[in-house]
Amino acid sequence: MEKNPKAAESREALLSLQELEPSPVDESPPDLEKGEYFPSRSPPPLARSSTLGLSGHNPVWWLHRIQRYSSYTFTAFATLHITNTSLIPLFTRSIPASDTYLLLTRPYYQSPLLEPILVALPLLAHISSGLALRLYRRSQAAKRYGAESRADRRLLRDRAWPKLSGTSALGWALVPLLAGHTLVTRVIPLWVEGGSSGVGLGYIAHGFARFPKMAFGWHAALVGVGAWHFVWGWGKWLGWTPDGSSGVGDGVERGLRRKRRWYAVNGVAAMVAGLWMLGGLGVVGKGGSIGGWVGRGWNELYRRIPILGRWI
Repeated sequence: MEKNPKAAESREALLSLQELEPSPVDESPPDLEKGEYFPSRSPPPLARSSTLGLSGHNPVWWLHRIQRYSSYTFTAFATLHITNTSLIPLFTRSIPASDTYLLLTRPYYQSPLLEPILVALPLLAHISSGLALRLYRRSQAAKRYGAESRADRRLLRDRAWPKLSGTSALGWALVPLLAGHTLVTRVIPLWVEGGSSGVGLGYIAHGFARFPKMAFGWHAALVGVGAWHFVWGWGKWLGWTPDGSSGVGDGVERGLRRKRRWYAVNGVAAMVAGLWMLGGLGVVGKGGSIGGWVGRGWNELYRRIPILGRWI
């Protein structure tokens, strides 16, 4: 009986096969045009660092660090400012007595050297890094979905904006509120009088008395949005938010853990906003207006507010 030559060749080819261990798929596919049918087995090069200790991280890593560490410095300033303008008035129940503490500590964070370091630069770095992070992720999403021409990139970029989280939405809503507060308390006094040495809690109380609806509404929005953004942001850094809840347990247990964290973070935010409003609205907001040449000077400052000043 003659053997089939094709069957014999098949058996020889089968015996010559070598069993290989499975290996992870390489992130960068081999270049088939150069004959690289299999990924290189040479170990990846070690990441080198410069003389400053900076390693080769991607832009997302750096932008996250800038956004995080800039919030540390601005939180220190915000804590000192809220203490002077809300917590101390809440305990003293007196605007003149609280103004004494404000005038004692304000030169430290309103000096030409410390104010940019503690306020302006961290705030600018925090906002710009958040915007740059969104733009970078949008660009990466457009590349991931195969945008080749400029028209394709423009079309995909319009649709590839990353999802805006609640904390980020609060942060962007806080920007115009904080800008308005800075305009009234720092920019306009500096522009009209050459400085803000005459601006204190009495100046804020005078504004509440002159146009209560506008002042109370703006201050309530600033406090509410600011408190929730600060608390949820710090909860994110510390891993206390619901999306940071992980560990052992079934789906029901993890769901309960996430719910408890949601209530805890919102409870802390409500407590911070409540204390902030008790001193700001409950004491300073009810301080009343000031007469004489001081009151007339403050009226002139409020009239310089763009658009809104004509109704004051």
